[in-house]
Amino acid sequence: MIETLECAVVGAGVVGLAVGRALARDGREVVVLEKEDAVGTGISARNSEVIHAGIYYPHGSLKARLCVDGRMMLYDYLHTRHINHEKCGKLIVACRETEDVRLNEIAACARSNGVGDLQKLAQNQVRALEPQLNARAALFSPSTGILDAHAYMLSLQGELENAGGMVALNSPLQRILPTPDGRHLRMDTGGPTPMTIDCRWIVNCAGLDAQHVAASCATLAGEKIPPRYLAKGSYFTLSGRAPFRHLIYPVPQPAGLGVHLTLDLGGQAKFGPDVEWIDTIDYAVDSARAERFYAAIRSYWPDLKDGALHPGYAGIRPKLQAPGTAQRDFMIQGPEDHGVGGLINLYGIESPGLTAALAIAKMIRARIR
Repeated sequence: MIETLECAVVGAGVVGLAVGRALARDGREVVVLEKEDAVGTGISARNSEVIHAGIYYPHGSLKARLCVDGRMMLYDYLHTRHINHEKCGKLIVACRETEDVRLNEIAACARSNGVGDLQKLAQNQVRALEPQLNARAALFSPSTGILDAHAYMLSLQGELENAGGMVALNSPLQRILPTPDGRHLRMDTGGPTPMTIDCRWIVNCAGLDAQHVAASCATLAGEKIPPRYLAKGSYFTLSGRAPFRHLIYPVPQPAGLGVHLTLDLGGQAKFGPDVEWIDTIDYAVDSARAERFYAAIRSYWPDLKDGALHPGYAGIRPKLQAPGTAQRDFMIQGPEDHGVGGLINLYGIESPGLTAALAIAKMIRARIR
């Protein structure tokens, strides 16, 4: 039997759930397909759970615009739904004289993105906020925060379903074909309950699998699918309670934001992620990587004790740039870009995807309207 729906979203991570919710609240028939047996088990479950302000991203980029808009939408959403979060703020620290100039560049970039609340702090001001922090100077971002990402995704799922949408778990996408009349797209799914669905719109929010999902579309030219590069980031947890009240970030590093300190809502500290380019998906944390963590962390927290770090978890970021090349922006590719009517592909949705999810959903909803 062939089901007919207006919209299908592939991937029930935070972005897929936000897109499905937005479309369902628009009165559209929506199903969100997820290959796993629960929502949000991939990128959305393996990150720092940080609400980013929108500081670092190039002016005019999708990352900059969607992060700033999404951050405001997210705080409002979390507040009105009583989802646990905290606007704890973060410090971007310069530990060496050569990094002072970089702080000024970051502040200028943030202003161009519409982040107007950054504060430049001198060494004594940094020490007043965080006595154990070793820094020549810092930028303080009061808009940065943390959230319970799992509760957030369950809320999005609940609102999606309350609006008439559906989440289909254990439903891996197998292929996409045009319908015989050429007016819609036909999806075949696997799993315990295989389905065939004819859709007016398919939104590919599959994260690490986005390129694989796109390649399953028989009429999408291969050259329209960008290469995927995997950047693994490991996290180590701190034994005992951290002596910090704010998130602590070094100046950014190639392909990431450096080994930073983040706090969960219970005050437990974790450090990471680092950057390890890999060829296959592997979430194991190599305990030997801790040595690099100690060296990086002691640049801003010299009193970190030996043996205080323990392997935590790892996440994988779907990069669009090869190792050693310039950072790439989010890629949101519609029919006007690739020529397949009704198909929207989202590629390279890494950080700040968690913060930007509601703004991404708003953009997709506008395209479909």
